Amino acid sequence: MTNLIRLHNFDGGIHPAENKAQSTATPVQQACLPAELVLPLHQHIGAAAKPLVKAGDQVLKGQLIAAADGFVSVPLHAPTSGTIAAVEPRAVPHASGLQEDCIVIIPDGAERWIEHQSLYQQLGLEHLNDISPRQLTEHIRQCGIAGMGGAGFPTAVKLSTGQREIHTLILNGAECEPYITADDMLMRERASEVIQGAQILLHIVGAKGCMIGVEDNKPQAIAALNTALVELGEEHHIDVVTIPTKYPSGGEKQLIKILTGEEVPAGGIPADLGLVCQNVGTAAAIYRAVAFGEPLISRITTLTGDAMQQPGNWEVLIGTPVSHLLQLAGYQPQKRERVIMGGPMMGFALPGLDLPITKTSNCLLAPTEKELPPNDIAMACIRCGMCADACPADLLPQQLYWFSKSQEFDKAEQHNIFDCIECGACSYVCPSHIPLVQYYRYAKGAIREERAAQAKAERARQRFEERLARQEREVAEKEAKRKARAEAAAKAQAAKPAVAADSAAATSNAPAADGNAELEKLQKQFDAAQSALAKTKEKLEAARADESMADKVPLFESALNKTQDKIKDLAKQLAAAKKAAKAAPVAASAATTDTDKGDPNSPERLKRKWETAQARLDTALKRLAEAKEQGLDTVDALQTGVDKQQERVNEAKAAYDASVADGAAAGATVGGSTAPQATGAQTADNSAADQAANIEALNKKILAQQDRVAKMQERLDMAKAEGLDTVDALTLGVQKQQDKLLQLQQELAALAPAGTTSNEAS
Repeated sequence: MTNLIRLHNFDGGIHPAENKAQSTATPVQQACLPAELVLPLHQHIGAAAKPLVKAGDQVLKGQLIAAADGFVSVPLHAPTSGTIAAVEPRAVPHASGLQEDCIVIIPDGAERWIEHQSLYQQLGLEHLNDISPRQLTEHIRQCGIAGMGGAGFPTAVKLSTGQREIHTLILNGAECEPYITADDMLMRERASEVIQGAQILLHIVGAKGCMIGVEDNKPQAIAALNTALVELGEEHHIDVVTIPTKYPSGGEKQLIKILTGEEVPAGGIPADLGLVCQNVGTAAAIYRAVAFGEPLISRITTLTGDAMQQPGNWEVLIGTPVSHLLQLAGYQPQKRERVIMGGPMMGFALPGLDLPITKTSNCLLAPTEKELPPNDIAMACIRCGMCADACPADLLPQQLYWFSKSQEFDKAEQHNIFDCIECGACSYVCPSHIPLVQYYRYAKGAIREERAAQAKAERARQRFEERLARQEREVAEKEAKRKARAEAAAKAQAAKPAVAADSAAATSNAPAADGNAELEKLQKQFDAAQSALAKTKEKLEAARADESMADKVPLFESALNKTQDKIKDLAKQLAAAKKAAKAAPVAASAATTDTDKGDPNSPERLKRKWETAQARLDTALKRLAEAKEQGLDTVDALQTGVDKQQERVNEAKAAYDASVADGAAAGATVGGSTAPQATGAQTADNSAADQAANIEALNKKILAQQDRVAKMQERLDMAKAEGLDTVDALTLGVQKQQDKLLQLQQELAALAPAGTTSNEAS
């Protein structure tokens, strides 16, 4: 079947010295337990896992200790039994030497497993075909399996191809980079696990066939895989394909081009072509997860280089410190010590030796200075073009270098810098020893940061525009409701029928009921506004205390001012409604009992006219005081209105006093009879009653004014405490309200002695 597969070639590529024989002389060995295991929560592409344990917890081997945080994430399991020593930031394997959150385990040496069983036992099934692809994918996710041959992309995410139809599965066993032999030894010693993992993957993606690509410098691995296929004995649709040795044939896109002749488009994925590509180590881990229920807690890692006395491959627990493994391989420190994680082409020098092994750590290379001379000095580019010839992605490395160096990232992106697989072929052939890959990595990181900043700014802009739209919508809705209420009130007022004088008593209760309903409605609105004011104050204080909410302070202040204005307006309406409700029964009673209501010059009519004028004067004075307090431009007009209303009050009071005096004089002209004496006594009683009524009215006004002074003082104190710019205006308002209170108290003091004198005279 293999002979029917036509191989293709990709552009570029190089043939560096392989140096693989040093680490394949001995079988894979089991690394012993270290003193501690350090497990980074971020060992894969995507979101870091969320820890589920804390310091002091006891864990078993295979126990879930960190859960996946999102779709593109994988969980983390304890590689051995022991005690959680800490969950803290530790240095992780990265060229920067930065720290990330890690779970530290102190092994107890017992290697006690958590209860685990195969997926077949869990589901009560016997055959692979009885398990749905969804169940298999979810089991792979829960076992924490990520790609073990590249950047560590979550395997379950890669297998979720959506609606794409997959026709071919490709297992990558090329392992093209020099020195690394972890996959080679895996295929030699555990070929059956790789083949059975391939069968599980075929069932998941629904592909018709599978090709395992292996470079021709691994004849023993190829033979072992073919033997495993023969032992399988059944129809399997799996082919082991021998490909030429060429770096970087192990790149995903390059291997696809070799095996199928198709090219993955820029920005695309293999699934767009109906292909899924996985590493042979990932396939073996999938088999162990399904067949035994084992999560990914260990991997095979190559330890090689001339600085190691016993190079080879070890099966290592995830989280094992690099220094522990170097001791197992007989590491001899050098003068210019370098330990590289990965191969010489795509690896990076570790900033320290206490860093842990992760799920993607396939090699530790400790070369001598003679074996791998460091390129300390980069010379000027001579524009030879060798980098372009070696590039397997058909890019222009020289142009990308200039754009990256000059920070022209937009041009670098236009030249498809993200298609660079960072294989290092360009740096390898560069006669000027320019670290081209490092420039490309820097440019990619800068572009990603710029994209993230732009995305954040765009999200902020959208939130701001949505907030403005929401505020405008709320204002429009409130205005529409206000207009609707005003129109309804106008229609109701216009629809009120004229009530005849003879039916006033019968219908007097209806206006009172309407007044009570309106009063109740206004009271509810006033209470709600007071509650909203309190909440807004709390939010404003919280925003002022929290620096992250500083941009919301002006909004809360604006909302606070609007709520205060609304409360003022509601208070005015509520006061007017209360006054109207109180006057309605009196007016109705007067209408039914007044025997002389037809005479406009009667003392009763003149008194009501005087009281009405006085009430309007009080309202006008309130509006004038508020206008002065707020600094409005209507002060002059309101002052003119107050003066005119004061004249009307004076005229009405003079007319009433004259009417009362005329009535008293008319009673005095009739002497010696019982009837005139009775009338004079009645007049005196009326005067005393009027005097008492005036005193009572003044007392009520004084109480109301005292309440206004207290509220105004409270607002002034609040403004001073918050440092608002309305302190001066509020101070002036308090002074005016106090002056008005003093005036009312003086009027009461002047009226009380007069009443006493009148009583004594009577």
